[in-house]
Amino acid sequence: MKIGFTIGKFAPFHKGHEFLIRRAMQETDEFYVVIYDTPQYNITIKTKEYWIKSRFPKVKVLYAYDSPKQYGLDKKSVEIQMQYLSNIIKDIPVNYFYSSEEYGKYVAEYLHIQNRIVDKQRVKYPISGSMLRKNKEEHKEFLEKEVYNAIK
Repeated sequence: MKIGFTIGKFAPFHKGHEFLIRRAMQETDEFYVVIYDTPQYNITIKTKEYWIKSRFPKVKVLYAYDSPKQYGLDKKSVEIQMQYLSNIIKDIPVNYFYSSEEYGKYVAEYLHIQNRIVDKQRVKYPISGSMLRKNKEEHKEFLEKEVYNAIK
């Protein structure tokens, strides 16, 4: 059985995220989305779950509360993040990790699974959560109306 997952802040959930999840669901039998809680963006984890599940009802959602604050691709940061993530997915026999991020190779290597990169150069959807948080008006075509209306 092909079981995949991705992780993200989904702050906010945009067309690039949708593209990645759609691709992953086409390639797997079961797909999980690990949603990181990001109270600093004033978007609750339940709101993010709603956005995702309304588009992808078959996705299984896992919550990442109180995640480590140490980020980066250095060995220590990767180890801290991977221990945390491993605890969240510990009972799920995943064999694919999906992302468009550089850290995907570290997740896949740590978990001994395949790394599936989707639109890393962001050619199909040239957008990121950071860009949207900086200026949602300029990039609103990458948001569903309900997401656009929910973010400040």
